[in-house]
Amino acid sequence: MQSERSSYDAVVVGAGHNGLTAAAYLARAGLSVLVLERLPHVGGAAVSAKAFPGREARLSRYSYLVSLMPEQLMRDLDLSVDLVSRHTASYTPTLRDGVPFGLLVERPEGEATRASFAALTGSEAEYDAWRRFYADVEALAEVVAPTLMQPLPTDREIRARADERTWRELVEEPIGRAIRSRFADPTVQGVVGTDALIGTFASLDDPSLVQNRCFLYHLIGNGTGEWRVPVGGMGAVTGALERAARAAGAEIHTGAGVAAIRDGADGAEVTWHDGRTQHTVVARTVLAGVAPWVLEFLLGRPATAATKPSGSQLKINLLLDRLPRLRSGADPAVAFAGTLHLNEDLGQVEAAYAEAAAGRVPSVLPGEVYCHSLTDDSILGADAGTGVQTLTYFGLHTPAELFQADPTAKERAVAAAIASIDQHLAEPLMSVVARDGDGNPCIEAKTPPEIEADLAMPGGHIFHGDLDWPWAPHRVLLDTPARRWGVATDLDSVLLCGSGARRGGAVSGLGGHNAAQAVLEARS
Repeated sequence: MQSERSSYDAVVVGAGHNGLTAAAYLARAGLSVLVLERLPHVGGAAVSAKAFPGREARLSRYSYLVSLMPEQLMRDLDLSVDLVSRHTASYTPTLRDGVPFGLLVERPEGEATRASFAALTGSEAEYDAWRRFYADVEALAEVVAPTLMQPLPTDREIRARADERTWRELVEEPIGRAIRSRFADPTVQGVVGTDALIGTFASLDDPSLVQNRCFLYHLIGNGTGEWRVPVGGMGAVTGALERAARAAGAEIHTGAGVAAIRDGADGAEVTWHDGRTQHTVVARTVLAGVAPWVLEFLLGRPATAATKPSGSQLKINLLLDRLPRLRSGADPAVAFAGTLHLNEDLGQVEAAYAEAAAGRVPSVLPGEVYCHSLTDDSILGADAGTGVQTLTYFGLHTPAELFQADPTAKERAVAAAIASIDQHLAEPLMSVVARDGDGNPCIEAKTPPEIEADLAMPGGHIFHGDLDWPWAPHRVLLDTPARRWGVATDLDSVLLCGSGARRGGAVSGLGGHNAAQAVLEARS
């Protein structure tokens, strides 16, 4: 499809949620905007799809929950998306001396949560420590969250408003130190620590503090850190963004693979192909929703294997005839409604990291399970109300290199994931897995290399690379709109607008919002 004109104020490369956010803001401001998407649909990783032949359930196939997207952004763009709280925050089945227990955290926390901590740990001291720690984290989140849609603050500005102990524990020292200091029980320690490891391959004691940055992003959304389920699945989020962008006048082309971006005196030239014909348009500004590593290719520069990001997650989507029974006797509708933590005691998590770092699939695989259909059964289609449920497994410490080096690694990792669930069930998981229209089990697994193949995310890294702090070092020059908003490249005509921008990562729209604000500030 030929674009409607030969030049635009802005060309957005990639129609993921950030690209659509940028397009909506810019088009609403009266700019001419062209969005080019390689895939035949918009949404990138934030999509809903029928994963199993003959079954109507639409799963959030890649990304699956929303926390970081600011409510202000949703109001700005009039997004009609319903985000629903889960009545269970988490449930962690454990075995102590062969006896099944379970640690329940309600939302909001109540007496059942306090009693659960006491039953597992022998006193209420650990729950009191839990409440103090998360009150401290929330206090920092309340400082940081309002800045995410503003020009970058400096570290000094944030530190001046933060509690000194919390700043030291979360920003200056490896978070493993704080976890061991604050908590005594290994299960509680591990549950706290896993927020630092989702999509991040690191020890909790890594001196780089990449795990600390991951932890912070998982807990600062809207000042509360609550992760909510989008009614209709993740595709409802990007569907609303697409409608907002088109209604404002943005031109969106799918099946449009960008081949090159060339910097010029008055902007940039973008070359793309629709499968039949090559096209070239000129833009005053190009907003890159692709990973920075991919952008280097498009700019005609070498992007080496040494600088390529590496993702670290195993994603498994399942459809069940019904929820399985738990050995602990907990109600499955309660246990599976939130985040179900598996093999995530602190020692298990660190042992798994050591094995994976040595090039082996962890023998005991840590992971988390989510049942979104308990919160939103609309995604089940005709199966709603029949007992059928979705299940999503997200495995930690499964870096891309494991699967690139060993063709059997995926099969072993999936088997380890199922085993991690089965040890806490009163019946095998596979005995309740539904069958698709061809009679095959409804189970779909995605490794980082497969995510890269599907979505062009280098290394299958869900954040497009390691996360940065959501503020600027005080010594850094913030002398241009692009630098002030954390979206600069080394070219004035090209900005980052995806997860690779500072304050990118997760389904937030922040990369898109901040790139759009940089464009508008530069034009004012």
